[in-house]
Amino acid sequence: MNSIGTIPPPTGAAFLLAQLGAHGARRFGERIKVINLTPPHAGILRMIASLPECSQKGLAERLGVLPSRMMILIDELDAKGLVKRHRSTKDRRNYALALTKHGEKVLQKLSRLAAEHEAYLCAVLNAEEKSTLAKLCRKIAAQQGLTPGVHPGYRDL
Repeated sequence: MNSIGTIPPPTGAAFLLAQLGAHGARRFGERIKVINLTPPHAGILRMIASLPECSQKGLAERLGVLPSRMMILIDELDAKGLVKRHRSTKDRRNYALALTKHGEKVLQKLSRLAAEHEAYLCAVLNAEEKSTLAKLCRKIAAQQGLTPGVHPGYRDL
């Protein structure tokens, strides 16, 4: 709102963010099909790799996924030979998750594909513009209460 209390006319920024987000998500999904992953699987692999003693229950809570749905997603990754479960050393009631050697290799390929994806989407921007865009997007995401590094689409799985 401005000082008078009226809402300024829209700039189209919100629509453009939604448009680019939907386009980017679709293109990313297409890009990672070559390594037999879906976007939810990709995010879970990345989270398991970055969280020590990552439990299936904790991962479900962090991503906002029902535990029963998380179990299915982890079963799918296990069947692909990408993750393994073992009893947590901190809490025997929980299963800790870890990447297998094959999962680590797939994560490396995924990281390369993600970098290629970002380069493709931002090809029109120079380095300073990319940095500014990322900074502004992080600022908006924080103001909106989004969990850093977690795609809000997990809540719809």
